Amino acid sequence: MAFLVAPSLLSADFLRLGNEIEWINKSEADWLHLDVMDGIFVPNISIGFPVIKSVATKLTKPMDVHLMMLDPQKFIPQCRDLGVHILSVHYEACPHLHATVMKIKEAGMKASVALNPHTPVEVLTDILEALDMVLIMSVDPGFGGQKFIPQACNKVSRLKEMIEKQGLDVLIEVDGGINMERGQSMLEAGARVLVAGNSIFKAPDPVEMIKKMKALTP
Repeated sequence: MAFLVAPSLLSADFLRLGNEIEWINKSEADWLHLDVMDGIFVPNISIGFPVIKSVATKLTKPMDVHLMMLDPQKFIPQCRDLGVHILSVHYEACPHLHATVMKIKEAGMKASVALNPHTPVEVLTDILEALDMVLIMSVDPGFGGQKFIPQACNKVSRLKEMIEKQGLDVLIEVDGGINMERGQSMLEAGARVLVAGNSIFKAPDPVEMIKKMKALTP
């Protein structure tokens, strides 16, 4: 089964953002992953909607936006207006998760729910059929370059079983510490979207690294 690779803009050189977008467009990347942090839900602040708007003017790849923030439902209209393809909100940040997911879909975007490393996949049992994707965090969210949490592989396997048991077509995305070796393990466990930051952007040839990652075998 085919899988997708989404470079994470969090690892880009923001002094050269236009150039970074140019080579991403020319690469075999399927999506561009963009993290939006509020400094409250996670202990960091990243890019905001003005930056995403600028990126969108040059980007030819679909935008995969991950809202690491409280009250993410407030920003669904902005994401829609920017042309976001798929939007991830955190289970831990949404007391009314089903309503938030429905608002994302009503806005014309694909809906995804992200889970922190400590959150079991089983919490999604009753909402899984409404989702297009689940994002498994394999690091604690908030910063790039963190240490990979091996338990994430087990979570992906359990989530894959849940999806197959319900007969659903839900993508599994993984984000955090993904390189060639860990990407292979995640694909074998059932992931179908690999988010990679430093392993792509810090590579001597990022375009070639994406090509190598796309050649992995699920």
